[in-house]
Amino acid sequence: MKDITYEDTRFAMHAAAELLIAGPQYRRFGSIRMRIVLGGFTGIKWPVSVTGTDLVWPQGRIRLHGTYGDLASTAGFAADAPPAGLYADGTRMDPDESFSVDAGAATTVHDWFAVGDTALRRFAGVQPVLWPEHFDLSVAVDEVNYGVSPGDWDNPQPYAYVGPWTRREGEFWNTSFGAMRPRAEVTTVEGLMEFFREGRARAAQDN
Repeated sequence: MKDITYEDTRFAMHAAAELLIAGPQYRRFGSIRMRIVLGGFTGIKWPVSVTGTDLVWPQGRIRLHGTYGDLASTAGFAADAPPAGLYADGTRMDPDESFSVDAGAATTVHDWFAVGDTALRRFAGVQPVLWPEHFDLSVAVDEVNYGVSPGDWDNPQPYAYVGPWTRREGEFWNTSFGAMRPRAEVTTVEGLMEFFREGRARAAQDN
């Protein structure tokens, strides 16, 4: 049996966010926005969450395993991604594709989102949004995005970022989208807030 890697779990949870929360929520309420809750994430209006390694809805709970279509059917709805045209990327996962998640890897994802959610709330004073396109948690302040990601194709491990809407020049800006720090360098809420504060200052002074 194939080992379930961190990247496998992160991708599976990203697909769950798209197919089981953001897509169904959009069809019902016209929004793809999600938010962090204790031990997981949910829609801002859709009463379905991924909590730990389970899919949870008002009438039940089931382990994240099998196919997204079967999980959604058990919970009483249809699995589907947000409609094409809302965003460019995403997982493009087929709802009938089988998947599994590793409990330890899922905890890593949830813990990082929890740290990021606390830091972003304290930094910006607003509720951060978990977006289904890149599966990242962020806020925008003065045309600069601040956020955390559990990883992506280019950076497979958890990281924090500062992304000005207009490109800046300078040593602080170490990626094509702005500035990135791996989780190992910003492990705590305070560490994240220091990074975001420095990003805000640098964005204001750098051209």
